[in-house]
Amino acid sequence: MTQRSPFSCILWDVDGTLVDASDGILRRLSVTLTHFGLPAPTRAELVHWIGPPLYESFQHHAGMTPEGAADAVTFYRALGKADGYTTDVKLYPGVAELIADLDAAGVPQGTASSKPEVQVAALMAHFGLAEHLAAITGATPDEKTLANKADIVAEALRRMQAAGADVSRPVLIGDRHHDVDGGTANGVPVIFVRWGFSWPHEADGAQAAVDDVAQLRALLLLTDDPS
Repeated sequence: MTQRSPFSCILWDVDGTLVDASDGILRRLSVTLTHFGLPAPTRAELVHWIGPPLYESFQHHAGMTPEGAADAVTFYRALGKADGYTTDVKLYPGVAELIADLDAAGVPQGTASSKPEVQVAALMAHFGLAEHLAAITGATPDEKTLANKADIVAEALRRMQAAGADVSRPVLIGDRHHDVDGGTANGVPVIFVRWGFSWPHEADGAQAAVDDVAQLRALLLLTDDPS
């Protein structure tokens, strides 16, 4: 039996889709907001922070000015660099095996993350996923020049095509509403995963929504029985 995908290439969001970095994010947010004289978030409030660009989140959820948000992002990222980008991060069960199996089936894959690209690259290398990816795309270091999900998806597609991937039937796997919006802006269907940090309505507009990796696998890999 051979396996194939109905999609010509696959783009992966990272936070909340491939990795759970919530412990480290909560700790660094608490230190950062306290440093700027603001209340630390609770774990329940992390749903507001994980996924969208931090530069936007510091303004929307902490009431910071654009200048203050830029300072907060710089402070937060310095904490992350000191921690090491892979500290307190774990893969969601089954995603590494799925990525490896998709690669074995000849399906080109890449990342399309709002996380800074240097961090995405470090995480993909740490978890042994980089070898299965045709391109790694994330946000620019300032998280403003390239941070909008629609722009990141467009850049990811450009890099995938430059690497020789067929981008005629792409799909984006993500866990937040901005993934759906970013995919839609580029004509890319989105499969929404519910194991990340999201509200139920955020799947609106996605082509499909899945509760676990087994359901995702069934959509991404089809088995041909020669008999």
